[in-house]
Amino acid sequence: MAAPLYPRSIPIPSEHLDAFRNLHRAKKFAIDIGGSLAKLAYYSEVSRKRTRTWPGTVSPRQHEPGIYEVRECDETGAKLDFIKFETKYIESWLNFVGSHLLSEGETMRSVMKATGGGAHKYTQLLTEKFGVRVDKEDEMQCLIKGCNFLLKNIPNESFIFQRDATPQCCFQNLGPDIFPYLLVNIGSGVSVVKVDSENEFKRIGGTSMGGGTFWGLGSLITEAKGFDELLQLAASGNHKNVDMLVGDIYGGAYELLGLPSDLIASSFGKAARSSKDPKSCGTFGDADKAKSLLHMISNDIGQIAYLNARLHNLKRIYFGGYFIRGHPVTMHTITFAINYWSKGEVQALFLRHEGYLGAVGAFLKGAEEENIPLGSWSENLAGSSRFGDASRRPQSPVSYDVLELDHCDNSLEAFPFLADVAAYKPDLINLSEESDARHYWLHCFEEMVDKVADCAAASHTNSLDAKQRAETFKEKHRGQLAVLSGEPSAYGPLTVRNLLNARQQCLVECLFPDPYAMVKKIENERALGSFLERIQSLDALPWEEKQMNLIEGILTGNVFDWGAKEVTKLFEEGELAFEAAKAKLQTRPWLIDSFDDWMKRLQGPPHNCAIIFTDNSGNDIILGIFPLVRELLNRGTKVILAANSLPCLNDVVASELNILLSAVAEMCPILKAAQERGDVMVLETGSDSPCLDLRRVDCFLAEACVKYKVDFILLEGMGRAIHTNFNALFTCECLKLAVLKNNWLSRRLGGHTFDVVFKYERPQQAQRDA
Repeated sequence: MAAPLYPRSIPIPSEHLDAFRNLHRAKKFAIDIGGSLAKLAYYSEVSRKRTRTWPGTVSPRQHEPGIYEVRECDETGAKLDFIKFETKYIESWLNFVGSHLLSEGETMRSVMKATGGGAHKYTQLLTEKFGVRVDKEDEMQCLIKGCNFLLKNIPNESFIFQRDATPQCCFQNLGPDIFPYLLVNIGSGVSVVKVDSENEFKRIGGTSMGGGTFWGLGSLITEAKGFDELLQLAASGNHKNVDMLVGDIYGGAYELLGLPSDLIASSFGKAARSSKDPKSCGTFGDADKAKSLLHMISNDIGQIAYLNARLHNLKRIYFGGYFIRGHPVTMHTITFAINYWSKGEVQALFLRHEGYLGAVGAFLKGAEEENIPLGSWSENLAGSSRFGDASRRPQSPVSYDVLELDHCDNSLEAFPFLADVAAYKPDLINLSEESDARHYWLHCFEEMVDKVADCAAASHTNSLDAKQRAETFKEKHRGQLAVLSGEPSAYGPLTVRNLLNARQQCLVECLFPDPYAMVKKIENERALGSFLERIQSLDALPWEEKQMNLIEGILTGNVFDWGAKEVTKLFEEGELAFEAAKAKLQTRPWLIDSFDDWMKRLQGPPHNCAIIFTDNSGNDIILGIFPLVRELLNRGTKVILAANSLPCLNDVVASELNILLSAVAEMCPILKAAQERGDVMVLETGSDSPCLDLRRVDCFLAEACVKYKVDFILLEGMGRAIHTNFNALFTCECLKLAVLKNNWLSRRLGGHTFDVVFKYERPQQAQRDA
């Protein structure tokens, strides 16, 4: 029997190896092989740098350095990587994978999950290359599993497409309840699947007129050499030259039936010949024919999808498959069809990573069988290709793109006191929609690149390659900013929050997990030296004056933010001390000022439990937040201090905060007793950002909030209270407190730099204001 012939192999250029840096640590593989594209998934356990803090040996009462030690450790974390490439080069890619594994002395698990049409065709090749047993998994099951996984783990995974809008992609917030929905998979044919839960789905319809029909008929009636060339033709064509419209038949609209004049009455109607005039069939070219064919098939698919959705009372219809692949022309025609048949009641939804659904699902099938921990994952923008990036890499004959996900330490879930999770939008400004705002913030981040890189390098003075890694960071992050300047939707919705996340991920990838670690330590130790004096001065004040001074202390501490350009300049010039910062604050009335309402509330019964989402280290947490915690405890209120799980800028992280709380407790009997009773506690948010997305918080934090019946939320700082959550609605009382340290944002809100936002809201009041 002759050996099977596989597509020709080509070398993978060495300059692209960074995209596959985790491959040599891969422990589990899965593959989805289609006729044109193959998607390889691999799970790897990678070594990563983490900054950890341990209690020091010096008593905090001595106010000397050494309250805690900062150490950088190597820890193991899990990653999921997906590579999408052309199936015709599959042997080359498998050789590439095999050589990387063998070169590092790694061996694959004995079983590889495979799905897609090519799972059968390439079984022998996979076995020969890796010596594994290939388990072929059902394609539709894998698609559904993959879709569920991405919808739950990547916020704003889905979007609607608006060809004539800016931006064209409008990303959607689903909330935690993603079911039920309709998945319309457009491959050679079309399958319409109703998905009711993680493991419950049913094919309820379909049609044989799908992507294969478009490609096949297009090949017969045009000179296009392939599917993508056919789509390019369609994008430049005019279907009205080929299709017979309502206006062609009636001379205008058919108003009695509500049919507009430009509605297609007969696809390819103008191409008809008659026996009386056999040579006359209109004037049109290949592009017009391709466009007419695309409309014909898309309208048919759209009608079938909508009728099935209506029959089963479904409002969410996701479209995927080879026919879509992020192509604007196909997304537009599908969108038009759904909008037409539903009369605007239902919108077509697309997925940023729909090409990976099968590979994700195949991996999940294997992971479940081998008890690989799953939990929650987050998209790593530093390791992923931009959305729709099907273009070839420079000087490379191979087209590929990559998706990378990081495993979260704990599972994430929605904050339980959001008024409506599905309606919650974390970000104040969508930079994709506002060009002036986008240009300003991209310019701000560009201006900060060198300073952040210098700080990162300075944090590793004993490392010989620190400067080189800092240069790599600059190159990587500037590359992201350049892409976003031209393609605002390249990594999903463009917001200040996502820009901060992308920068932090680049720092971590370049082995700078916490550039500000020593800066924070110094600021914390200095602030501890003033804590006793601070609480003693507060206790000497009359009650009303004390309440104002407590708030002014938080606002003053909030000025100390290394993430704000205006403040960074003051730091560098040595002009910022606690009293100097206090002098810069706006005097009352503040820009947003509901302090009087807060004072009335304080004259009532105490809150049951308060959660404070903390911001900066140093003066902010020690001289601002801790005195307020002490006051709340005196009133009989439990307090949860929620801090970042991982570092970003000079924000305090939970591991540091636990040590700082113990330090101030040694100086304050009230805090000491509360700590011993469990009335004050530190919990992780699950975040590594100055901003806060309450759709995804640490599950233990969410559980504690319910357990202790939180009835007051304090969001502190520009990142958590302005850039995000400024318009968030809650089911309990909330105070959003910040100093505006950015001139552009201050003017956007109608104020000036160092103006104050004191936004106290009760649930009903917040609903009215919204």
